[in-house]
Amino acid sequence: MTVRYIRVNPLVNLFAPAVRAFGNVAVIGKVALPQTPPSDALVVNVPVDFTDPAEARRRAPGELGEAVALAFGQSPGPSRVTGVRVNEQTPDWKAALDVVAGLDVQLVVLANTPLNATTGKVDAPEGALVSLAKHVVAVSETGGDGRQRMGVAMLPKDSADPAPVTGTLASERMVYVAHRSTQDAAAAVAGTIAGYEPHISLLLKPVNITSPSFTQAQIDALNGSEDDPKSGPAGHGVNWLTSPSIIPGGGVYLGEGYTANPGGKKYVDIVRKVDDLNFRINAQLIKTIGNVRISRSGLRALIAQLEAILTPEVQSDVLNGFEIVLPLLALLDKDPATLSPSEADQIHNAEVQRLVQILVAIQYAGAIHRLSITLKFD
Repeated sequence: MTVRYIRVNPLVNLFAPAVRAFGNVAVIGKVALPQTPPSDALVVNVPVDFTDPAEARRRAPGELGEAVALAFGQSPGPSRVTGVRVNEQTPDWKAALDVVAGLDVQLVVLANTPLNATTGKVDAPEGALVSLAKHVVAVSETGGDGRQRMGVAMLPKDSADPAPVTGTLASERMVYVAHRSTQDAAAAVAGTIAGYEPHISLLLKPVNITSPSFTQAQIDALNGSEDDPKSGPAGHGVNWLTSPSIIPGGGVYLGEGYTANPGGKKYVDIVRKVDDLNFRINAQLIKTIGNVRISRSGLRALIAQLEAILTPEVQSDVLNGFEIVLPLLALLDKDPATLSPSEADQIHNAEVQRLVQILVAIQYAGAIHRLSITLKFD
């Protein structure tokens, strides 16, 4: 019989956290079917995933197919776009949005639907874009894990007036674009956003669309004054398409990366990155639920798992830093004999209720949006 001084019994318990997409787009719109429609034409309120713009144009000709194709036409762009058809005569946008609520998408667009008195109507019957704004907020706050999303919409062609973006429409989960194009600028911008990782600023990212530039006076009306070189970007919650002459080769670019709420999370990348981190932390920690003990070693394991997510973000320069505070661990590290009655009750309540609170503070490394240079000649 062989004497084994050391016996190793390997136990494999590998766990890979769920991964959330960051650029899936849902497009809701009308279809203009020919007299002999395709046998696989889209059915009202039945979502269909597309990976090919030509297939979208064939199965959903008209506004919906063109919007899907325009989203795919961006570089980089989305890998998947879901199309949802509404009734052409009496479109029920809310019913279609209810269908989209259950989809794994991060951006929602209503095809060829500019913001005007009808689509922005707050009173019943509410406008289509009001329904979209309510949808992205409600699903992001009360939907399932990973369902956080943003809506993308456009002003009417040639409009440089941000005033209609107010009230319900002025949500940090909405993105508006001013344009001078005959194409669906909202679909194009949604495709552009979808092509970039959440922490990437959308400022001066190319948009594959034809849109003549606004005048400087129109841009000032859209953006507000930036005469003070010490102040940051002004912003009225509406982006615009521009063609800067100092970028070689020309092209159309996003003039800013604003959300519709200048007083809240002002930039699109902030909202998207918060959504991304929220999902990744949930996905990483779900395995601990029901397994990790409320003990010193158990709580340190929680901190280690959070660090496993956040430390690479610092190393890749997405975050400047972070701080994790677990108040209960500080109490467990104390000598039990030195605990006050209140501190002992906090430990007892956590053990009885099986609830642990963790505070995480992150320092986000935002991209440069303006440079102020003083050039001095002596």
